Amino acid sequence: MNKPRFLVLTGMIVTAAAFRILSHPPDFSPIAALALFGGAHFADKRAACLVPLAAMFLSDLVLGLHALLPVIYGCFALVVCLGFLLRERRSAGRSAMLALGASVLFFSMSNLAVWAFSGIYPKTGAGLAGCYVAALPFFQNTVAGDLCFSTVLFGGMALAEWRFPKLQPACT
Repeated sequence: MNKPRFLVLTGMIVTAAAFRILSHPPDFSPIAALALFGGAHFADKRAACLVPLAAMFLSDLVLGLHALLPVIYGCFALVVCLGFLLRERRSAGRSAMLALGASVLFFSMSNLAVWAFSGIYPKTGAGLAGCYVAALPFFQNTVAGDLCFSTVLFGGMALAEWRFPKLQPACT
């Protein structure tokens, strides 16, 4: 294992997760970006999933726990899997497309869960549509946050790997 690389990756993810605790616009969050980043960069797939989810859990202990967390964590575990698609061929374009895909995945799954489990919306097609329509104003912040934080994380790691060759992944 490349210990310096693991420590840098973990530090970047914990720092991004700590951003959740700071004041920010609703849904402008680093979580999907750090899950995508973890999936793309950790050599060990268990660490790729565990480190981002553990960082989320620690910040959730501060922010508060709620009934939809299993769905939310499941979404982000799927985003880690999207990150696996970047392992062999990372590029700005591919990273941006998968960050956008992560936004859509989270929007779709989390709002489906709100409709299904919250009791706020009737369990009808119109209720489901109403749930998604009510969430649309937040979707732009989700996309902006995912793209912004993905740029910072992926760009920061590329810069660190360029500046400090020891951080580059081992060739297999």
